[in-house]
Amino acid sequence: MTTTPDWLPELILLEEYRGDWKRYEDFTYSMFYRDFIESKPFFQGLPVYIKRTIFKGKEFGFWHCMQEGPAEESRIPDLRRCERVGWIRAIIEHADLPIIKKWVNQRGRNTRVLLWFNEEYLVVLEKRSSHWLLCTAYCTTWERTKARLRRQHEQYLKS
Repeated sequence: MTTTPDWLPELILLEEYRGDWKRYEDFTYSMFYRDFIESKPFFQGLPVYIKRTIFKGKEFGFWHCMQEGPAEESRIPDLRRCERVGWIRAIIEHADLPIIKKWVNQRGRNTRVLLWFNEEYLVVLEKRSSHWLLCTAYCTTWERTKARLRRQHEQYLKS
């Protein structure tokens, strides 16, 4: 295991909130709110926005970075995602460092940039005309997922 870079915030652990899910969720949301609503990170000179549609009292962009599952209505919290909410902006702002693999991925007509920190945590941004949209961020724990991302990155480097 590598050491955590100084620029990467510490994990936000549920145990620090004595298992009080409401307090924990509120704190992780306050971090996300600070990083993406009160101010915005920039990537390649353009601001990064989130999907601001309100769902369950908070922006859709927050939920998509904190929960997992195929259907939005039935997604469940992912503690590993919640713990790393502060990592999203930090990774975007440090995307040019060698510890972050960066590549472009086309999904239909949409151009996405993938930022993969230490083959551990992935941030996905989608290009819009005047800004970037944060699509999602999640831990890459499954070896099959890591292998797929490695192939994509290698193919991008070859092209």
